[in-house]
Amino acid sequence: MSSNNSIEKTLSSELSISISIVKEVIQLFNEGATVPFIARYRKELTGGMSDEALRDFHSRWHYLIELEKRRDAISGLLSDLPNVPKDVFKALSLANTKSELEDIYAPYKKTRKTKADAAIELGLWEFALGLWSEGSKQAQSLYAKVSPAFKQPVSFPAAMEGARDIILERLSQNTGLIKQAKLWLFKEGELVSGVIRGKKELGEKYQDYFEYTESLKKIPPHRLLALFRGKKEAILKLNIISGQKEAPYLLHNSSLMMPVGFPESKERSPSKEKINWLNQAWQEKILPKIETDILAELKEKAEESAIQVFQSNLKDLLMAAPAGAKRTLALDPGFRNGVKWAAVDENGRYLESGVVYPHPPQNRSQDAKEQLARAIKRLNIDWVVIGNGTASRETEVLAKQLIKEANLSCQCVIVSEAGASVYSASKEAIQEFPELDVTIRGAVSIARRFQDPLAELVKIDPQAIGVGQYQNDVKANRLSQALGDVVEDCVNAVGVDVNLASVSLLTYVSGLTERLAQNLIEMREQLGGFTSRAQIKKVKGIGDKAFEQCAGFLRIRGGKEPLDASSVHPESYSIVQEMAAKLRLEVANLIGNQGALSQLKLVTQSNDALAYTYQDILSELAKPGRDPRPEFHYAQFDDSVSEVADLQEGMRLEGVVTNVAAFGAFVDIGVHQDGLVHISQLADRFVKDPRDEVRVGEVIKVEVLEVDVKRKRIALKRV
Repeated sequence: MSSNNSIEKTLSSELSISISIVKEVIQLFNEGATVPFIARYRKELTGGMSDEALRDFHSRWHYLIELEKRRDAISGLLSDLPNVPKDVFKALSLANTKSELEDIYAPYKKTRKTKADAAIELGLWEFALGLWSEGSKQAQSLYAKVSPAFKQPVSFPAAMEGARDIILERLSQNTGLIKQAKLWLFKEGELVSGVIRGKKELGEKYQDYFEYTESLKKIPPHRLLALFRGKKEAILKLNIISGQKEAPYLLHNSSLMMPVGFPESKERSPSKEKINWLNQAWQEKILPKIETDILAELKEKAEESAIQVFQSNLKDLLMAAPAGAKRTLALDPGFRNGVKWAAVDENGRYLESGVVYPHPPQNRSQDAKEQLARAIKRLNIDWVVIGNGTASRETEVLAKQLIKEANLSCQCVIVSEAGASVYSASKEAIQEFPELDVTIRGAVSIARRFQDPLAELVKIDPQAIGVGQYQNDVKANRLSQALGDVVEDCVNAVGVDVNLASVSLLTYVSGLTERLAQNLIEMREQLGGFTSRAQIKKVKGIGDKAFEQCAGFLRIRGGKEPLDASSVHPESYSIVQEMAAKLRLEVANLIGNQGALSQLKLVTQSNDALAYTYQDILSELAKPGRDPRPEFHYAQFDDSVSEVADLQEGMRLEGVVTNVAAFGAFVDIGVHQDGLVHISQLADRFVKDPRDEVRVGEVIKVEVLEVDVKRKRIALKRV
């Protein structure tokens, strides 16, 4: 119980929320509520915490639980050992991180026998204590006094060496000393990288880091990850330097300079001899240890930053503007193997497909235009969308020509095809289109992604979409969890049409698992479509709790109950009915009725107990089923530019942001190679975070600053 109280107080203090809210949120999580459900439908209990805040709460809560479990485990292990000083247990109770706990436990967790262990086994402990407290001037007399108690004969020089081993090891195990040393080194230290002998040619891409030095406290996360990747690939060696060989003056403190297990010193300041011991321990043990620890901490922080970048970019991509219910023909361009095409209807259902060969070596452009024009007319296509891979600009020229020549009313646009090839070979794609060629499945995915990016991209492993920064250098399980959280939040923020959604999309709905999603689809097929949310309760495996969690995020268009098409939760239908009754209206006549809703707004302002719920209901009734994503907009690429060689300095072009990193943004300007707008070129003022200026999927105008055709590097400036 005391452990729980401690966790609650810590969360309240760190997150600046009341203890009562902390208790409510923990109870909701313990009852199995999801973050999207709590964020949307339990605002009164959380004080209106956002999904991001709840994710942070959940993560920190679990960390603190694990911290307490480990603290208890270590305490139990130490209790079973003889002669563990009381101050060790005190330090254990005050530790705030797992790494601090492990540092405290390290002296007692023996994985291998050290020189100090061997010296203690010989009986040199008392000699080491005396040498530390009385100094080396008394060494001979101390030796004569305690040597009879040695387990076996040990010469004076050997005894001195053994005592030294004990003192240095126990100094290096003092957690207070280590903590202060880390703080000092992080503040004053520099990270130095150099190329490993014989690896210059192999590691040419790391040439900027062959002789590189930067302050530890200033080095940015993306640069750290590049350095750690070079180290992992055995191209670079990394070291931390401090500018001095001896222990910093900061550590010359008698209360800090205490070997673990030694009696507390009564000296006001340490002797020169003890400082000498410290300097030896610093060089041989403390500095190597804290260097390793700091590098590990820097890597962890850099990985966390990379994950945050990936999460932000993925969210922007998933929440990109949908083109909507448009009949679409997608072209997956290529040269030798032709241009694959596939058409889908307004709801993304597959219609037809084929392959044309307008480009070299076949050069059957006229035949291709005729085939595609017939399909566009026959299927009443609204949009022709082209994947932005190989031959995309050549295919765009062809599409524009045929639209003009055949006098078609459809429009043409190039879109990102990232991840389409991954989907086309996936288990879900095979189940969905077992009769289609893998390349045609890719074209279908491109068409659907244009209509609704979120609904299509959830079928693809987020790591395969390619909007991250060093995603291959971070822990796979942590990245997977973080990206899964983003997808879940996005899916539930938009809501899902239960009669159109795929298994992949439904699996991310609050309260649903893959099995429940499959059961829901099976019942949907049996019913010929759901007509009310109440029917969802009859799906196998969906009990009261699962229904509570998922119902508000599942939409039913044109059903018996008009509120089923909204984000109003069924548990609040009675509130809406009371609202309608007050105005003597039917619920259906209340939806979208601005005049009636204005009257209700005045009535409900006085009810503080359900203030959040009332506000959300009124907002939803004003614009039922409103999609939180922006309006659809696309870039117009310059027809005179299709390859890197076509670019000239000073050109002004329109492009689409494809990725945002800590150092800038990558932009597709239609030349098969993204250009980089460095953070310094994003605005005419200082920019701390590129995401403050641009987001993935945003259409921006840029100026070409520099072009390196050989290395395919394009430097851009936002205008």
